[in-house]
Amino acid sequence: MKIVFMGTPAFACPPLEALHQSTHEVLAVVTGPDKPAGRGKKLTPSEVSQLADRLGCETLKPVSLKDDAFQRRIEAMQPDLIVVVAFRILPKKLFSLPKHGSINIHASLLPRYRGAAPINWALINGETETGLTSFRLKSKVDTGDIILQEKAVIDPDDRYDTLYERLSRLAGPFLLRTIDIIESGRHAPAPQDESQASAAPKIGPFDALIDFGFPAEKVRNFIRGLSSKPGAYTSFRGRKLKILSCRLSPQQGPPGTRPGSIINTKKILLVQCAESAIELTSLIPEGKKQMDGSSFINGFKPQPGEILGKKGS
Repeated sequence: MKIVFMGTPAFACPPLEALHQSTHEVLAVVTGPDKPAGRGKKLTPSEVSQLADRLGCETLKPVSLKDDAFQRRIEAMQPDLIVVVAFRILPKKLFSLPKHGSINIHASLLPRYRGAAPINWALINGETETGLTSFRLKSKVDTGDIILQEKAVIDPDDRYDTLYERLSRLAGPFLLRTIDIIESGRHAPAPQDESQASAAPKIGPFDALIDFGFPAEKVRNFIRGLSSKPGAYTSFRGRKLKILSCRLSPQQGPPGTRPGSIINTKKILLVQCAESAIELTSLIPEGKKQMDGSSFINGFKPQPGEILGKKGS
């Protein structure tokens, strides 16, 4: 098949590489415009753009997918299929151009976790299983008919970074199997069951504030679901404290201990939640490098009774 590939972040790189190494022809790679990055705010190409350059693929970086010149250029390529992995919403005029239409690879078992952050929300909600779904594009986001699904176990110690990487690796072979199905014409896509639909909206920095008023297991899931992007955080002595990982602890403070209270600083850093406590195992204090709980204790000398997230503390 002659294919136009569309994607931007690292998640889309293994699928692009698998496609490039297959018998299919990658006509072009469409990705996001270069963006400022780092302290110097130097314009930096996306991960997909960098990979496309290494593979020798033609790369397009349209500001608007509705641009007539861009759409005419795609049409002139006469693609058999457009493949979308972690990209923007395509206008109908664009996704309708190819002979076989357009497909998307989504990191959940649709119709569950429709939206921009399916991996985050699966972890936050304590799911033990997720997966990949390929589906045909429709105007309404993540609602198209399903072509193929593959389940993946969520390990108890998984956090966003590890699950993201694993699903990304699976997405390459999964994409090729999906294209094989489309080429063969042996499978009719199945409509999604709307009664099972759930949302996975984008998570911004302001959504990542930790509430220790929840039970310890829920707080732990929240932290693992946001680690390391955008990173769950609280505050300590008035400065931001990002928490990358923690584990459940059987210990807890005496009855009436306020959630967020530091209850132990002897070698391990324990924080009270609504029920039980968590041990903070990896942290990034504002302006500092990543450290473990013991290093935080040695460097900041937190005292039992100090409260994380309290204004001015």
